[in-house]
Amino acid sequence: MNTTTSLTQNVFRVVLGLLMIMAGVGHLTFQREEFQAQVPRWLPASDAFMDFIVVSSGVVEILLGLTMVLLVKHKVKVGIVLAIFYVLIFPGNISQYTNGIDAFGLNTDLKRFVRLFFQPVLILWALWSTGALKYLMNKQKK
Repeated sequence: MNTTTSLTQNVFRVVLGLLMIMAGVGHLTFQREEFQAQVPRWLPASDAFMDFIVVSSGVVEILLGLTMVLLVKHKVKVGIVLAIFYVLIFPGNISQYTNGIDAFGLNTDLKRFVRLFFQPVLILWALWSTGALKYLMNKQKK
């Protein structure tokens, strides 16, 4: 399941991995309250539960970031898993928009709405930079 990637793809893979690590650290420390704004409001509203969601997703983000940077032999699998993770957390962005919750400088409905369009970019970034997009497209042709 390994595929060759270009220098540009490798740089973008590492950058995305480092961004994931930084976001994960933010979940655990200085941005913890802001990340709670993205916990979907249809989940239990208990402060302890919301904090658990933020902390656990932060740990997952750190692990995914580290694997993006370090597990080069498994980059296609990691890219697919990261893309799935981005899909799974998207309801949090939708919830932030539909409930009008301010966080991360997203203090208007327009800003929160525009933010929704960045999730597909992250999904494509994860798939493209790891070679997973090419792998999946070739697999579909067979």
